[in-house]
Amino acid sequence: MLVSWTATDPESRQFSATERSSDIADLTNHFTALRSRGQGYLEVRLPGGEFPYLTLGFQDDQAVIHLFDATEKSFLLVGDGTAAADAVVQVPIMDDLAVLSGDCVVAVDRAWALVCKFIQTKASGELGEWREP
Repeated sequence: MLVSWTATDPESRQFSATERSSDIADLTNHFTALRSRGQGYLEVRLPGGEFPYLTLGFQDDQAVIHLFDATEKSFLLVGDGTAAADAVVQVPIMDDLAVLSGDCVVAVDRAWALVCKFIQTKASGELGEWREP
């Protein structure tokens, strides 16, 4: 199963907008390299269409997932209690650190599992509850 993606380069720690198309194993290897450095950002979409696509930004064990749908609206996945709802967290979005509230933070392992589920099922609705930012 192929997936299209862009991501932070593990060596330079800068976002590379060059889209790659690979199987999920290559994406997993890239994500693992980012995890070993403690932070990263990636965008994942299914081949053959521009939307929907997911973004995953993470720092340490805290991650935030955005969904962009066909109407070009964005949504945040509701958090899983990894951070207090009123906490302030920072995660990379492309090359910047975005400041977000804890109510949209999920554990990194869960976030990665959800990205994999999106790739396999091609459905974002099954990942959890979404809200507008």
